[in-house]
Amino acid sequence: MNASVTEPAFDAIVVGGGLAGMMSALEIARALGDDPRARVALVSYQKLGESTSSAWAQGGIAAAVGEDDSPALHEADTIAAGAGLVERRIAARLTAEGPAAIERVASLGVRFDRDGSSARYALGREAAHSRRRILRAGGDATGAELVRALAIAVRANATITTIEGARALDVVLDGPHACGIALAHAAGETSLLVSENVVLATGGIGGLYRYTTNPMSSRGAGIAIAARVGARLADLEFVQFHPTALDVPSDPLPLVTEALRGEGAWLVDETGARIMAGIDPALELAARDVVARAVFATSQRGGRAYLDARDAVGTQFPDRFPTVFAACRRFAIDPRTSPIPVVAAAHYHMGGIAVDLDGRTDVPGLYACGEVAATGVHGANRLASNSLLESVVYPERIARAIATDRAAHPRVEAVVGSDARQAIAAYGAMARDASTFADAASMEDEAREISTIRDIMYRCVGVERNENDLARAGNALRALGDASASREVRDAALVGELVARAALRRRESRGSHARSDYPHLAGTDARRSFTTLADRAAVRSA
Repeated sequence: MNASVTEPAFDAIVVGGGLAGMMSALEIARALGDDPRARVALVSYQKLGESTSSAWAQGGIAAAVGEDDSPALHEADTIAAGAGLVERRIAARLTAEGPAAIERVASLGVRFDRDGSSARYALGREAAHSRRRILRAGGDATGAELVRALAIAVRANATITTIEGARALDVVLDGPHACGIALAHAAGETSLLVSENVVLATGGIGGLYRYTTNPMSSRGAGIAIAARVGARLADLEFVQFHPTALDVPSDPLPLVTEALRGEGAWLVDETGARIMAGIDPALELAARDVVARAVFATSQRGGRAYLDARDAVGTQFPDRFPTVFAACRRFAIDPRTSPIPVVAAAHYHMGGIAVDLDGRTDVPGLYACGEVAATGVHGANRLASNSLLESVVYPERIARAIATDRAAHPRVEAVVGSDARQAIAAYGAMARDASTFADAASMEDEAREISTIRDIMYRCVGVERNENDLARAGNALRALGDASASREVRDAALVGELVARAALRRRESRGSHARSDYPHLAGTDARRSFTTLADRAAVRSA
């Protein structure tokens, strides 16, 4: 396998074929205007939009577009849900820019549901929202509609070069500055795309857990890539578990949208008793961490949790929630006449690569967007449907920052010359480590090791945690990663270990981070957590 360099340089490289990645590519292309030399690369592990968490999003996208709503109310709900760790100025910016972002994606062809024959958006309500502000498409297929429209727009944009079937291996540096990204391709070859601007939009970490609603490929590769070049990471311990994944023999688990609870569905146990009674005044519309722990506690005592939508939705199920209905019917469940079995499953990572208001990391030239980024807006517990909003707001900021930098410092074509080629030479292990598409025997080893990681993460770094389990998980994941011959496994084990170490350091229960040995808040002085790969190295040498 030979490594090759792509010439000339791109103005930006975006890694990730989901909503954040496609939106970033489109916004960067727009910001670069009519320059005929402008070139943006969009790298996707599979075909655009396939097997991405954003494509599977059911509930919708939150924005203050209703007559009784305002960005200030949306901001207040976001802060309340975040359990003391939301950065207020960031929440204010996100919610203020939300309505305009909705109009931008609508102009790209996204067909949001409308209220009857009127032109107004049909708005739903989800947990911890004080207003009906959830825009949907196709009832419960919002993510799929967003991805459909954006994929068409990307393919029609002459500025964007799409590279599908490629996995990012590493960001390559020229001194302290990003100068490109190394890729492994399906046919086995490797290449280096060159650019002074790299945007990571690689998704979350749900695939690290035994029970998840995310694609199996969502295992935090972007976090590992950024960590290796010294980027600061934030809030890694905060993993949101969705309380209502369909409890069936499937991997990953189908999602049972929170919108059902917004429409009045109840959570009950095997006896028919309401699970949320006496736990929170908001009952099923309590914050996700509260509901997820109640569902988890039901399973821990040997019971089983169900979502009963018979009275709330009943015969209207196929029309109002077609995606959930189809998933239930695949497993011989009829939600019109029977309660839906549910389980808590890893769903969204509030932590990730630390970024500023413009999506910049602390590595010059490196940006992050979407679930892989830690913006500070989600705090300890993401407010439902804010993730899709974040994925359409931040790309415009990143694009503006890149365009501004480009105008101040015009692209130097020589970056494709000796500096980049020296970077390739220094990256000599690239071809050897391009093991994503390995032979059957090594893939069997890889599958077994990934399965072990998922078991460790759900058992020890899951809905409820304690010091012994977290320490054991960190040590086991480090050993597994050190011994593995697979780049995929090493990256997954590294990210899992970093999450476990962050959870071990936070000696309190806050939002989605629940410690049975530290069940209360540590105090009123809430602080976000930050770490780097160098911190892990210090733990190793201690």
